[in-house]
Amino acid sequence: MPTRAVGRTDVGRRRPHNEDSFLLDDELGLYVVADGVGGNAKGEVASAESVELVHSWVKRWRKTLDANVASPSEENTLVVRRLLESAVQSACYMVFGMGQLDPRQKGMSSTLSSLLVSGGTGFIAQVGDSRVYLARGGRVVQLTEDHTLVNFRLKLGLITPEEAANAPGKNVITRAVGHQDYVEVDTLDLAVQKGDRFMLCSDGLHGYLQDGELERLLLGPAEEVATRLVDLANGRGGRDNVTVIVSDVV
Repeated sequence: MPTRAVGRTDVGRRRPHNEDSFLLDDELGLYVVADGVGGNAKGEVASAESVELVHSWVKRWRKTLDANVASPSEENTLVVRRLLESAVQSACYMVFGMGQLDPRQKGMSSTLSSLLVSGGTGFIAQVGDSRVYLARGGRVVQLTEDHTLVNFRLKLGLITPEEAANAPGKNVITRAVGHQDYVEVDTLDLAVQKGDRFMLCSDGLHGYLQDGELERLLLGPAEEVATRLVDLANGRGGRDNVTVIVSDVV
């Protein structure tokens, strides 16, 4: 199924520069949001390289995607899921290597959330705390899990949801592309439908969202929605860079 997407990124109200990066490729059905980590260690380089490396890897395997579109099957679904996971792993290895070679970039890394729509299936690969949401039938669900210290403690039952909302170190991530030469990548796939709307975003946006309001915020033309969401994050403080992609299955 074809997809059409709009992306926006903004430095926000507090940061001196933008360490977020994003990718839109409607022809491939590939969308990526990355949030650089490292500050002086070139987080913006890590995010930009991560996005570009994932894009290059997926393009290199275009014939595999075409085969999945021509003949969808359980076997081909597994192949495409592994393809996207390998793309993220390749980015992780390369970004880590760049940091090892250049002392100015040592320690740089990035979150990465990616969506690939191929053959009627949406494939997701996720590392860090950027997110992917799905809006369908008037409901919005979060498809990814945050790899953060707070979320880890919440899953173990060490803190309550109320405590998690105000816990210190909310931005401490437990997985990142490039922190080491390997990272565990969360993957999932789901059947897509005409009318589905996906949203990918960095924590500079989702950190400001309130329960139940995305159903309303995601209504309307994609261009207006993307602008509205960036403006909302900035209007509520803009403490971080803000990046969002709105992708529609058409």
